[in-house]
Amino acid sequence: MAGHSKWAGIKHKKAIVDARRGKLFTKLARHITVAAKAGGGDPDGNPALALAIQKAKDASMPKDNIERAIQRGTGEGADAASYEDVLYEGYGPGGVALLIEALTDNRNRTGSEVRHMLSKHGGSLGEPGSVAYLFDKQGVIVVDGEQYSEDDLMIAIDAGAEDIATDDDVLEVLTEPSSLTPVRAALEEAGIELQSAEVTYRPKTRIEIDEDTAAKLMRLIDVLDDNDDVGEVHANFDVDADVLERLAG
Repeated sequence: MAGHSKWAGIKHKKAIVDARRGKLFTKLARHITVAAKAGGGDPDGNPALALAIQKAKDASMPKDNIERAIQRGTGEGADAASYEDVLYEGYGPGGVALLIEALTDNRNRTGSEVRHMLSKHGGSLGEPGSVAYLFDKQGVIVVDGEQYSEDDLMIAIDAGAEDIATDDDVLEVLTEPSSLTPVRAALEEAGIELQSAEVTYRPKTRIEIDEDTAAKLMRLIDVLDDNDDVGEVHANFDVDADVLERLAG
């Protein structure tokens, strides 16, 4: 059972498709604006902004959109000041733990919407601290394990990565959040093709689920992802990779 990292790759491809609809760009721009508001408009001195910009570039967000988002944050910034990061904790079908990252200008509205989406799709909202302990916040770079070996990725260790994990047909390069950017740069300079690279909440342990439960969970995650305030959804499930491929297809 090793489908979690496969899901990360599927999510990355889905994000690119979503970007063509423009909806993802709105979320990415909001994160850039808030990061610029909090730490300034220079990504070299603002790691949060650098990561937000890189994520936007990965989704092929136009340069002009990125620059406008930075300017909103470093200018008057009235829209940026009203947003706050919120982390919701809960459970999905099969008892899968969920961490839901949101950026909202109305905590009560977003909390109510998240609770409704969870309850409607076989989940529930938990109390703060109820599932966060099941995850580690890490930089995770996903690479095709059929194309590359662990030896090919040792340059990542030299650049500051903590570990390289094998998960079915993918490899995960694990870093401290602050080391993601230099490790990514080292791999790209070496010509390594990356499937995804992001700071994420990586589950310490995973719950094995069957195909029916996975289908219900994917529907819930899709509904959450479609919400304007929700940024990322993290889950500690494990399922056969071919099941995920069928559900994503």
